[in-house]
Formats: sequence, C-alpha cells, structure tokens
Amino acid sequence: MRVAFGDNIRTMSGRLRPVDWLSAVEKLLLILLALQCAWLVWAVLTPVGSFGRWEGRQARLLSVAERQALFSGFDPFYRGGPQQAGGGVVTSLALTVYGIRLNEGSGQGSAIVAGPDGVQNSFAVGEEIMPGVVLKAVAFDHISIDRGGVEEQVFLDQSQPAPTAVPQGGPPPPVAGMDNPTADMVKQDIGFTPRMQNGRVTGLILTAKGPGFQNAGFRPGDIVTQIDGQPVGSVSDLQALQGKVLPGARISLTVERGASFATINLILQGQ
Repeated sequence: MRVAFGDNIRTMSGRLRPVDWLSAVEKLLLILLALQCAWLVWAVLTPVGSFGRWEGRQARLLSVAERQALFSGFDPFYRGGPQQAGGGVVTSLALTVYGIRLNEGSGQGSAIVAGPDGVQNSFAVGEEIMPGVVLKAVAFDHISIDRGGVEEQVFLDQSQPAPTAVPQGGPPPPVAGMDNPTADMVKQDIGFTPRMQNGRVTGLILTAKGPGFQNAGFRPGDIVTQIDGQPVGSVSDLQALQGKVLPGARISLTVERGASFATINLILQGQ
C-alpha cells in the first residue's frame, strides 16, 4: 500500500520515495508536441478565412482611351524637346552647361557653366552663377537655377555626338575624307626633319612644301611618331619611310598633333 504525502510517496515499509520529475516533464513535452501537430493539421486543412484569396492581384490592362489619356501629358521619346522637370521652365538666359558632377549620396554637386561671354567656370550647388542667378540643384542631364525666386532649368546640349575616345595604349582613330596623293606628291610636297630629344630621334617633323601636304591629311606642326605601327627612333627610320613611298603603297603614319594623336593612312596612287 502506498500513501502520497506532498511530493513524496510512502511505501509499505514506511520509507519515502521522491516523485520521478523527469518522467513528468517527458509527458508534458509529449502533450505540447501533440498540440502542435493538431494545430499544423488544422492550418493545412482549414480554408483561407476573411483575409481573402491568397493569389496575387492580376495586372489590369488599360483601355485604348485610358492609354491615350495617360500619354497625352508627356512625351516619353523627347520628340518635343527636353522635358521640364520639377515644374520649372527652360531658362531664357544665355547659359550653356558643359558638364555636371552629381553626388548621389549627399544630393549635392557642381556644374561647368558658361555665361553669355562663353567663359566656362565650375559652380557648386548654392553658388551664384551670375548676378541674381544661383545654382539650385543638379541632375544627370540638366541643372536647376534660382532666378529671382523662380526655378528654371538649363539642359546639357546633347545634339552633337561625343568625340571618339582613344583607348590608352591603342592606335588612334584614322583621319578620313582626304584624297589619296601620289608618290611624287608625297616626295615633293612634304618635308621630313628628324626631331631630336635628349640626343635621340623621337619623331619626324613635317613641313608643307606644296598642296600634297594638306591633300594627304597633314596639318602644320604634325610630327610622325610611328610608321606602320613601329616607333620612330633613328634617322634610318626616315630612310625606310622614303623607301616605302612608291606608287600603290599603303603606309600608316601616327602623328603627334599638339596634345593628341591621329592616324593617317596613305594609299599612294600611281603616276
């Protein structure tokens, strides 16, 4: 015979034995697991209630009339000129924007703007471009100015294509549109003088002696630095060039023209 007293159980011998708490906790966890399984089954089998259908909303296609009304307010292809942003208007001032630097993080930036005199200057946002005109904001294709409390826009001129970039280390773009001179014109109308720098030849200075000089695409001050891709480094290169000037020859010359380079391809005609 067992008699329970509090947390202990008295046996027939009169001794007290402690209750097995580990078994009780195990039974409690089994009960909780059974409740979780029952909740999972209920969640799977119960249909969606008052929150509506679970599918996403379907796209709504506009009618022809609605599409016409939508696109009548703006020109997505810029056929009518630059769009007016922020409710402003295109300024009537003689300002030209040559470059924009936009800081996406701070929203600030600067722009290179030329006034009526054509002089280009860099202005930061908040600086005065001209009396009564302040640079208010910059965007990727235009700037906003504050002209006496009225916001106006000045857009970048994108009507002209950008100049062709010359890859660093690669050949410059060739000069096109020139007439092909004859071998005699090159010999008679173009003078070659070695350019000496630090005691060594670094190019051939060209001089005009007749119309064949311009006909070949050269300009005053041009200096030949490469002949058929090979750099000019000695007087013997001049002799080699003179030996190539023959009827029907094809010669590629890289010329130094101020701070840039240009490639002139000569296709020499016969006599």
